[in-house]
Amino acid sequence: MQINQALPIHCAYCFDVLIASLQKKEVPKPTFQEFDVPVFVTFHANKEDLRGCIGTFSPGPLAQQLAKYTYMSAFKDSRFPPIQTKELDTLDVGVSLLINFQKGKKWNQWEVGKHGIIIDFSEGGREYGATFLPEVAAEQEWDINTTLEHLIAKAGYRKNYQNVLDKIDLTTYETSKAKLTYAEYLELKK
Repeated sequence: MQINQALPIHCAYCFDVLIASLQKKEVPKPTFQEFDVPVFVTFHANKEDLRGCIGTFSPGPLAQQLAKYTYMSAFKDSRFPPIQTKELDTLDVGVSLLINFQKGKKWNQWEVGKHGIIIDFSEGGREYGATFLPEVAAEQEWDINTTLEHLIAKAGYRKNYQNVLDKIDLTTYETSKAKLTYAEYLELKK
C-alpha cells in the first residue's frame, strides 16, 4: 500500500469528526498511519448534490488536515448552509489527497481527467492565480483550451484568455481519492 493513498478509513474519520461536531463531543483518535499531505474534503447529499468542499494545498499531518477540513467543509463552506444531523443518512464524504506536484509546466502540458492544475501569471502589474481539481474539467466535459478559459476567468482576468496563455506558470498535481457513504460508514463501525 502506498503511504499517500486515500483510503475508506480516512473517510470514516471524516464522519467521526462530523458526528462529534454535531453532537458537541470530542473527536476520537485516528487509527491510521500519519503522514503530511495536502487534502480536500467533499460532502455530497443524495450522491450528487454538493454540500461542501474545502481543502488546502499546504501539506500537514493527515488526521489534523482531515479534522480541520471536514469541519470547514461541513459547516463553513459559504456556498451552503451548515450540514445538520437530519442529513447524515443522505451524505457521502470524499477525501482527496493531493500528490505528484509538477511545477514549471506550459499551459498545455497536462491531461484532462488526470491532472489538477494551478495557474499563476502576471498581467498589467497584477498577479493572478487559480486552481481546478482533476475532476473539474472531466466532469464539465471541457478540453484543455476551455478549461484554461474558465480557470483564467476564475483567477479574475477578464480579457481574452489567449492573451496570457504563454505567461502562465502551470503546476500539475494528481489526487488519490476515496469515498464513503454514511451507510458504508455505519457498516465499518459495527
